[in-house]
Amino acid sequence: MLIELHMKGVGPAEEMGIAFKPRMNFITGDNGLGKSFLLDVAWWALTGTWARDMARPRSDAALQPRIDGRRSSTAAGDAPSEVQVVFERALQAWVYEKRPPTYADIVVYARADGGISIADPFRLYLISAGKNLEGVSHFTAEELLEGRAPREGAPRLEGLIRDWASWQREKGEAYTQLCRVLEQLSPDPDHVLRPGELKRVSIEDSRHHPTLAMPYGVDVPLIHASAAMRRIASLAYALVWAWREHHEAAQLVAAEPLRSIVLLTDEIESHLHPQWQRRIVPALLGVMNALTKTADVAVQLITVTHSPLVLASVEPDFDAVRDAIWLFDLNDESKVTLEEFPFTRRGGADDWLTSRIFGLYETGSPRAQEALKTARRLLLEERPDPQAIETADKALRQTLGGTDPFWMRWSYWRDQQLGRGEDGT
Repeated sequence: MLIELHMKGVGPAEEMGIAFKPRMNFITGDNGLGKSFLLDVAWWALTGTWARDMARPRSDAALQPRIDGRRSSTAAGDAPSEVQVVFERALQAWVYEKRPPTYADIVVYARADGGISIADPFRLYLISAGKNLEGVSHFTAEELLEGRAPREGAPRLEGLIRDWASWQREKGEAYTQLCRVLEQLSPDPDHVLRPGELKRVSIEDSRHHPTLAMPYGVDVPLIHASAAMRRIASLAYALVWAWREHHEAAQLVAAEPLRSIVLLTDEIESHLHPQWQRRIVPALLGVMNALTKTADVAVQLITVTHSPLVLASVEPDFDAVRDAIWLFDLNDESKVTLEEFPFTRRGGADDWLTSRIFGLYETGSPRAQEALKTARRLLLEERPDPQAIETADKALRQTLGGTDPFWMRWSYWRDQQLGRGEDGT
């Protein structure tokens, strides 16, 4: 598990640090402040590789850029391993100050573009021993569906279409695991993601494609399913594939399979219906239990989110010892800051929207927000102009919902100021 990161001379701030919690870590904040960058650095600290382009030093870096990290050890009682690198400008590369650490976790990075990166510690260990292997696998969204041609040192990926169909025909453990993970990641108990019958989709394509059994009684080929269903199905497939590959590797190197996984997710709520957004994070926490049918696989989740529904969904189980919300923000000097956001139960998505994390004055449209601001200013005036009241009232009627609680206060005050009776005349 990742314990902490500290960066100097790289990223959105001159210096930045974060101490991760062992279970849930939510990375929040406005666009462009460095949330995805933080996931990339976390992936690097966990795997020693870059999932996208290598992080480059800031052009204004006064000191030698460096990244320090700490990871927990696999053995009980062992001290955490240190990860320390500096950027050598002459080499245009990050160089370890000490020998590379021992990698201890299966790591799955679900990127915002739909691609997924997977790291297996056994392959990383063999690389450190001089084997010509790729320690990590980076798959695009298309490769996850269609597969990727084999290349030297890289594990073969048949792809979701071929593997799913093969597993379904065999009706073996892999298919059972896939069904359990799909059920775990489903939008709700009444709409469980279940495989339908395999079917051909065209004369040109000789494959039998996996389908999803839809609640309206039709089996829809996965390639024709919604973007949300394809993304969740691809994640389910990647998790099953990674777990099975890890167990195969453990057997080959005569080692016990590891019992910890780190899930990095970048806006996992993308494309998901609000009802699904409320369930996806709890589902991810329980996905390894569903996959393995045991409760002894530790899961650390580090996820970037823009969804108030995601944050509202974890309120009942949020534990400040094991979980944290981290906020990227701009200070008064327009410098990027990263801080732990104090958790309080807010009860609903609207209250999260109006918190400092999302910074909305109101949860309605921008026009409704401006109408409310104008009306509230008028409430504070000693002698408000009657015409201004009429104008503000018209704006409220055009933008504010009829059941909005502001109407109770406004209607009484408006009628008092304009000398109207109870019937508004």
